[in-house]
Amino acid sequence: MKLSTKGRYAVMAMVDLAQASKDRPVPLGDIASRQEISLSYLEQLFAKLRKAGVVKSVRGPGGGYRLARPTGETRISDIMMAVEEPVKVTRCKTAAKGCLEGGRRCVTHDLWDELGRHIHLFLSGVTLEDVLERRVLGAARASQAGTGALALEAAE
Repeated sequence: MKLSTKGRYAVMAMVDLAQASKDRPVPLGDIASRQEISLSYLEQLFAKLRKAGVVKSVRGPGGGYRLARPTGETRISDIMMAVEEPVKVTRCKTAAKGCLEGGRRCVTHDLWDELGRHIHLFLSGVTLEDVLERRVLGAARASQAGTGALALEAAE
């Protein structure tokens, strides 16, 4: 996951879907309008989300999308992984190929690689419900209390 516009828009749209669904499918056009995101772009994202099993589509009049799982079981990392790639903040194309010519790694490669892992761990510990209830900042602050560092744990 590259933390690009694609991932941010997918999370924004999923939060909107969670807020609006209330036992009925939500048309993508409604989400696009509220979030000011192109409908065609959302269609591409939601095709990937559906394929990954994050959302379900309902066809016909009154159709649209609904969450495939409860908000407390839908991790932000699941959403971002569905529309993007694994967390990667290095510029290397593949793990086997280094950042520099000749397959060498740059001196900061391990730093950026580890940052990517921490981002993934953090997003794995945050659910749609956390975002809806605005518990993300509080959770991060609670993890920092007394340690001086952000404790990141993977959600199993």
